[in-house]
Amino acid sequence: MEILLVEDSLSSARLTMGALRKGGVQHRLSWLRDGQQALDFLYREGRFARAPRPDLILLDLGLPVKDGREVLAEIKDDLDLKGIPVVVMTASTDPVDIEKSELLQVESYLTKPVDMPKFLHVVRELSRFWHEDMILPTV
Repeated sequence: MEILLVEDSLSSARLTMGALRKGGVQHRLSWLRDGQQALDFLYREGRFARAPRPDLILLDLGLPVKDGREVLAEIKDDLDLKGIPVVVMTASTDPVDIEKSELLQVESYLTKPVDMPKFLHVVRELSRFWHEDMILPTV
């Protein structure tokens, strides 16, 4: 599973990476620290021309350069990107953020400090569905 983590906080990123490792989720992870980098990565622009397409996006809303709310709206407005599952992991408990995220059909909205067992459950479920959708070549 290819995961894109968009998180500006080093400590939150380390916590997430550690949880994925300890949780036994088979993955490769790309970590970016601002919203504009995330969009460049997703659109494979500039230095991200050869970036892998993520199977899952873990997105903070409070990002520098381009806010995570804008990134989420752009992802869900793009025909090619909107099918990528997004899990919002943010400190925001603002009901407007929660409602907008739900309207944009995020897979889950987790507030920081993130409940790691709940987070791993969500990722494992997405991983399971990802594996079921894989088509393996016949030999």
